[in-house]
Amino acid sequence: MNISKMKTQRALRSITVALVAATLGADAQGAEESRTELSPQALQEIAQVEAEIDRIEAQAIERLAAPPNNEVQQIELLGKLMLYDKQLSVNRNEACAFCHTPETGFTGPVSELNRTTGSYPGSVRTRFSNRKPQSHAYAPLSPVLHYNPGQGDLVGGNFWDMRATGRRLGNPAAEQAEGPPTNPVEMGLPDIACAVYRASQRPYRALFESVWGRQAFAVAWPHDVEQVCDRPGPPPAGAPMPVHLGSLDRGRAGATFDQMAQSIAGYEASAEVTPFTSKFDAVLAGKAQFTKLEQAGYDLFRGKAQCNACHRDGGPGEDPLFTDFTASNIGTPANPRLPYYAENRRDALGYIANPAGSSFVDRGVGNFLTEGHLLSQPSAVDQRWVKLAPGNQARVQVPTLRNVDKRPYPTFVKAYMHNGYFTSLKSVVHFYNTRDVLPRCQSHDVGESTTCWPAPESTDNMNTSRVGRLGLSDAEEDAIVSFMQTLTDGFMPVN
Repeated sequence: MNISKMKTQRALRSITVALVAATLGADAQGAEESRTELSPQALQEIAQVEAEIDRIEAQAIERLAAPPNNEVQQIELLGKLMLYDKQLSVNRNEACAFCHTPETGFTGPVSELNRTTGSYPGSVRTRFSNRKPQSHAYAPLSPVLHYNPGQGDLVGGNFWDMRATGRRLGNPAAEQAEGPPTNPVEMGLPDIACAVYRASQRPYRALFESVWGRQAFAVAWPHDVEQVCDRPGPPPAGAPMPVHLGSLDRGRAGATFDQMAQSIAGYEASAEVTPFTSKFDAVLAGKAQFTKLEQAGYDLFRGKAQCNACHRDGGPGEDPLFTDFTASNIGTPANPRLPYYAENRRDALGYIANPAGSSFVDRGVGNFLTEGHLLSQPSAVDQRWVKLAPGNQARVQVPTLRNVDKRPYPTFVKAYMHNGYFTSLKSVVHFYNTRDVLPRCQSHDVGESTTCWPAPESTDNMNTSRVGRLGLSDAEEDAIVSFMQTLTDGFMPVN
């Protein structure tokens, strides 16, 4: 049996044990949770992803024997090591990369989850997020969140709801990296100090101290830190920082957590993750030519279909990032496949992820501005923006289209939009084209996504000027899809 297959089988066994343990724990404590049963296919894919994460981490650890002598590259290496480090999750079973792998353009890597649940389970495997994973490629190029009064828009930040503003660290991607570690439905640690403590025990500690200083892990850890950090978040009521540290040690841990996040953002900005190597880039450089179909799609993208109004292909002084970093509500239907709707009962640890249950409506940026029920909130709300909340209800950030079709094999299913409702680019384009033309139907209707559409999850601030009735033919829809496929990185070699 080869080593790769052995790792996959070990990972599969560990996932099965974790799921069984979570189920037995819930039953033993009388919890009333609704659990999503993952299919054998999903479990097999998850095991393969985890084995690949282990392989990439092992290669990165080998580089510590002779680390780069350039500080920028050292920071990138640190960021990569932390992104692929499962030890930074509460149950030591989920790296950041579990939701962001290279083969999919650094978004969800499990085809069966993309097809079924849309969102991904966290370190506590019975807890699922309310949204699909965004790509973190090109995310560091987002500007710090700001209000543009001329166009009446908030611009920038990271996360679907822009809540990683970047105004504290000057980098939205760094503040985004601080969200998942203590998100109860993601990596699940109860305290940011736990991430620092776990990092202090990892092979990259010496390199981290070389880059950021010996004070980084010079923390007097309490005797019960292991037990505290092994208990999934959220922290107990009345104890928001359950790792009991003195004020100086708490400040040191906070600074180190920021440096961990800045290292991750440094890796995400590197040519390994954000490379500009698509066919589109080659065409811009005069090294390739579009096919007739791709050129027709690009012309439609910039013209009749109006895609370029939000998914900008660049301009004077702009990189072609295929987003304008604003937020919009395109009227996406709710995704009934999200397990989050059933997370309205206490789990084995007494946590309720979704108090609203089946009536949950994703309020997007508006929810962030009003400090609603957020699973993680790494950035503080600027109180001067609260008045903008009504105009931002249900709006989510316009994602980059770079790598929108990147997949490891042709039949791999990707999920699209904030809730993963769409599972093909063709259906996305068809929705933009026909949302307001085709009749309404219920979810799972036989004609859904072809001859009818379910109602929008929310009609608040719905975009009616560039979405809904574009008048595109079926062939024109296909041409636009063909053009978007030219945005996949890897066409040109990375220098």
